[in-house]
Amino acid sequence: MRAKFAIALAVLTLLVSAPELRAQTSGEGSVSLPVGTAAPSAMLQDLEGNEVDLLRLVDGRPALIEFWATWCEQCEALQPQIDRIQATYGDQVQVVAVAVAVAQSVRRVQRHVAGAGHDYPFLYDAGGAAVRAYQAPTTAVVVMLDAEGRVAYTGVGSDQDLVGAVERLLAN
Repeated sequence: MRAKFAIALAVLTLLVSAPELRAQTSGEGSVSLPVGTAAPSAMLQDLEGNEVDLLRLVDGRPALIEFWATWCEQCEALQPQIDRIQATYGDQVQVVAVAVAVAQSVRRVQRHVAGAGHDYPFLYDAGGAAVRAYQAPTTAVVVMLDAEGRVAYTGVGSDQDLVGAVERLLAN
C-alpha cells in the first residue's frame, strides 16, 4: 500500500510540473524517449484482460500513443484532438490509449471508455511496463512513432499540437 501511495504521490508531483514541459520534435530535451529511438516493446492488457504487445498492435504503421488516466484533466483537454486525428487519419495512423495503473483500476477505465464512441484501442498498463519502456513520467504524455517504429515526436501537457504533429509525421 505504501508503494502505491509513493507512486501516486510521484505522479501527482510530476503532474503539477507538467505544464512547464513542452512538445519535442528533436532528440534534445525530449519528454519520454529521444526522437529517433527505436520504439520498445511492452506487454499490456486490453480492457478484457488479454495480453497485447504494443509494437505488434501498431504493426509497421505510424502511431500515436497517449499515456492517460481517467482523472487526468490534461488528457481530457487533448481528447478532441485525438478524436479528430482518429476521424481524419485513422486509416493512416494507429491511435492507442495506454491507461496508467496509478489511482485507477481496469474496471474504472472500462466504465470511462464505455459508450464514449472511441474507435481505437485502449490498453491497461497494470504493471507499468509501457510507462517504464517509454519513460513516460506522467499522464498526458504522447509519443508518436514513424512507420519504421522510431520515435518521431514526444510531448506532454494539454497545449500540444497533436494534429500538426501527425500532419508533419505523415508528410515525412
